[in-house]
Amino acid sequence: MTQPVSPPRDSTAKVPEDRPPAWRGLVARADLRTLSLLGVLAALIVVGGITKPDEFLDTRNLQLVLTQASVVGVVTVGMTFVIVSGGIDLSVGAIVALASVWATTVATQEYGFAGILFTAIVVGVGCGLVNGVLIAYGSMVPFIATLAMLASARGLALQITDGKTQIVTVPSVLDLGERDAYVLGIPPLVLVFAVVTVIGWLVLNRTTFGRRTVAVGGNPEAARLAGIHVRRQRLYLYLLSGLCCGIAAFLLIVLSGSGQNTNGNLYELDAIAAAIIGGTLLTGGRGTITGSVLGVLIFFTITNIFALNNLQSDVQQIAKGAIIVAAVLVQRRTASTT
Repeated sequence: MTQPVSPPRDSTAKVPEDRPPAWRGLVARADLRTLSLLGVLAALIVVGGITKPDEFLDTRNLQLVLTQASVVGVVTVGMTFVIVSGGIDLSVGAIVALASVWATTVATQEYGFAGILFTAIVVGVGCGLVNGVLIAYGSMVPFIATLAMLASARGLALQITDGKTQIVTVPSVLDLGERDAYVLGIPPLVLVFAVVTVIGWLVLNRTTFGRRTVAVGGNPEAARLAGIHVRRQRLYLYLLSGLCCGIAAFLLIVLSGSGQNTNGNLYELDAIAAAIIGGTLLTGGRGTITGSVLGVLIFFTITNIFALNNLQSDVQQIAKGAIIVAAVLVQRRTASTT
């Protein structure tokens, strides 16, 4: 019985080339997104320069835009970590308010600069700890837990101030907002924002903490099976968000020279919107600090242009809403093509 003869191999057949690593595609998309955001920011600067050249391009105005963006920007850095992990924090604005009023009470101001800074950070971290414990170990949905913190922190801030503005009387704190404190023309608040941004970028992109954050947001069960303590990681992330809120509260105290229970109003929406515009997925697993910071700058540049052109605040809100919707649609289109 004859054996079946296998067909001869085609010596001319080409060996399929190796596909490029998946990370290269992610880097390319991230670079394209960053370039797009830079293009939008540049276009806004051109618009501002055309419509109000004397006012918009004035050095003092640009310093003001950067200073105002710094407070929300610091909050956004913490928010980006939380969203990348698949969570959300609706309480950041209220935490900023509570930290600012607690740090500006008469009793706190008796301890001077260090007392105000320490109190703001401790209150922020404390609120983040409560959020983290409820979410990570109490198995509460982040939306509900942080919404409860929003209401509680706002109420406590109102109780502390009794609805009154608390004026800061510590000269060393107020001096940080003066032009004499600028370093090479850069306000100290902007320098703090820059430092927080750089540290946030390094932590998210160059440390195991950042890789664990992305893993938890991408697939919590797979992260758990890979040996990551998911609950503890989530706790750390809300502590980080609270820390950023405490720093932002101190910056706001320097900027306004006071503490009010209305401080931080809608900061949570601005931070979430900036992160989304920057390319952070609401479902978690992807995000960039650079994109989030550019999102903050785009928002505040739009607000400044509208203010200089005497456009009403409702038009500003409509424009922001349109930008958020456009960013989400772009995200969905990008996700469907990958």
